[in-house]
Amino acid sequence: MSQKLKVILRSGKDDAVRRFHPWVFSGAIKKMIGPAAEGCIAEVFSNKDEYLGCGIYQDATIAVRILDFAPARHESFDSSFWKDRIEAALKLRQKANLAGNQDTNVFRLVHGEGDHLPGLIIDHYDGHLVVQVHATGLYPYIDKISEGIQKVYGKNLKSIYDKSRETLPDTFWKDRESRGFLFGEPANTEINGYEGREGLLKVRENGNDFLVDTAGGQKTGFFIDQRENRFLLGRYSEGMKVLNTFSYSGGFSVYALKAGAASVDSVDSSKKALKLSEINSGINGVSERHTAHAGDVMEYLKNTRKDYDIIVLDPPAYAKHHNVRHKAVQGYKRLNLEALKRITGGGILFTFSCSQVVDIKMFQSTVMAAAILAGRRVRILHQLSQPADHPVNIFHPEGQYLKGLVLMVD
Repeated sequence: MSQKLKVILRSGKDDAVRRFHPWVFSGAIKKMIGPAAEGCIAEVFSNKDEYLGCGIYQDATIAVRILDFAPARHESFDSSFWKDRIEAALKLRQKANLAGNQDTNVFRLVHGEGDHLPGLIIDHYDGHLVVQVHATGLYPYIDKISEGIQKVYGKNLKSIYDKSRETLPDTFWKDRESRGFLFGEPANTEINGYEGREGLLKVRENGNDFLVDTAGGQKTGFFIDQRENRFLLGRYSEGMKVLNTFSYSGGFSVYALKAGAASVDSVDSSKKALKLSEINSGINGVSERHTAHAGDVMEYLKNTRKDYDIIVLDPPAYAKHHNVRHKAVQGYKRLNLEALKRITGGGILFTFSCSQVVDIKMFQSTVMAAAILAGRRVRILHQLSQPADHPVNIFHPEGQYLKGLVLMVD
């Protein structure tokens, strides 16, 4: 990977890179000089042979992810490079009072483009790190990334688990094995009634305890990006009847219950996830006010006879590409409409979208359309986003994916 590829852009296709956007699309490339091997270092030039940046090449729509816009200085992206970038990311989390916080030992350590490491996600779970690579060209560096992490954490590192098997295409794994543990060993936490123990970890978030399934759960095991929004829910929950939909392992449910909610119903299509939600309500001592329901959220909203003081809508991404955005918007509208029918007067709706292609203006308009159809007067109390450990590179606005509204429903 020491031999470099020279990538020359078409005339007029260099504006985004000049504005420090870290992606070079294949359609913007005029020609390439040198061996175009997956994971090779690519130096990017304008049509006039002006140096623009240096990154990693892959044979895909996003052909180059730029790691450095400074004049070429990398013969290889060795472990020292990854160590420096990861160390900078950790310092940001320390400034945000996340790293070293006894009440919160789970946070995102590296958030891709937001930490100038496009295509790389690293989440921290009480000294256990879970790595997800989202670009095939980046995967050949997985060992160097692991070495960089070890240099940063030293004796405070417990394990590094590679979970890229779920984020890279199946064709990529045709001739290779997923790596599993790159450093350390499984915690081997055993919980009665829950399948699998290799990736089970017990962590704390704002003083609440959670069992996280890093190996078998969704994403890296926990939806870390909702930490501050879960805390906000707690402020409104005392004495309330709460419905948490798409509840997964019960993050919002636990916060509401610990804050004194009268009752919480958690609804999810995954029985395995609901088992975690029951375990998590139990280890926090609030299980007697928690009920788990397995099934489709829309069907539950349509068929339940209950009304709720607070409803949380946190669905998976309805749209990952622009060509399905309209369908996604209609899905959000139907979901919010059904929820608005089930909220008591003076109740509160926490509603979210993590679809990158649906911006906050479009999401707000969609929820407004649902409110019109429901015949409910609605006021916005809070506009929510992702927390500081999910930073957005101002030159890469696509990184701002999480949008949320807290609504008072009259």
